[in-house]
Amino acid sequence: MRQFVGKRYWLIGGSEGLGLALAKKLSGAGAKVILSGRDEERLKVAVAEMPGHAEAVPVDVQSDESIRTALETIGEVDGIVFNAGVYWPMTAQEWDRKAIDAMLDTNLMGLVRLVSAVLPGMIARDRGHLVVTGSIAGFRGLPGAIGYAASKAGVVGLTESLYADLRGTGIDVQLVNPGFVNTRMTAKNKFRMPFIMEPDAAARHIFEHMCSDNFRLNFPAPFSSFFRFAQLLPDGLFFRLVGQR
Repeated sequence: MRQFVGKRYWLIGGSEGLGLALAKKLSGAGAKVILSGRDEERLKVAVAEMPGHAEAVPVDVQSDESIRTALETIGEVDGIVFNAGVYWPMTAQEWDRKAIDAMLDTNLMGLVRLVSAVLPGMIARDRGHLVVTGSIAGFRGLPGAIGYAASKAGVVGLTESLYADLRGTGIDVQLVNPGFVNTRMTAKNKFRMPFIMEPDAAARHIFEHMCSDNFRLNFPAPFSSFFRFAQLLPDGLFFRLVGQR
């Protein structure tokens, strides 16, 4: 069982929603939490809600310089949670290059920039804990998920490769793939969202996963199990099942 008392954890995308709920879990477990995001005012409010020690360090994961500056301020940490993400529901008929670029640049390339900045130090120390938020939407291409599904598929694949290369070292890599969580992002959806969870319940699942030695957590179980199985389905059957949004 992983211990968090006195450990320093950096949460990127921790100022609201699922990230904020997870930050509270870590802070309540005794971790010293550093919250990062782009909105400084929202970060200040989030820090005030922490049950334990916390600080705010603004960062924009679309900028290598912003990540480097944040790292200079933060210093060495024991663990990092990458939860940054943006989302706009979109069909192929509604193709919006600007929004697609933003989803790929934040969700996927933001993770690439972060790993580029922190991984060499982790390898040199042979110590670290990296937790990455993917999504069930990254399992297969979905209707109405142009840009977002592609970005999350990249996140899942990158994290799997990191785990494959780093397993057996002192660096722990973990992946979490949530389904629908009731946040500002999912409020944009106009379709029915099966098994939607509140942020606190979703954060409890992730925190329990972080306490374990397991690599992957897909949740909620009934919903995620369908999508794992759906990776084996013939394309024709799968796309008939998911239909159109």
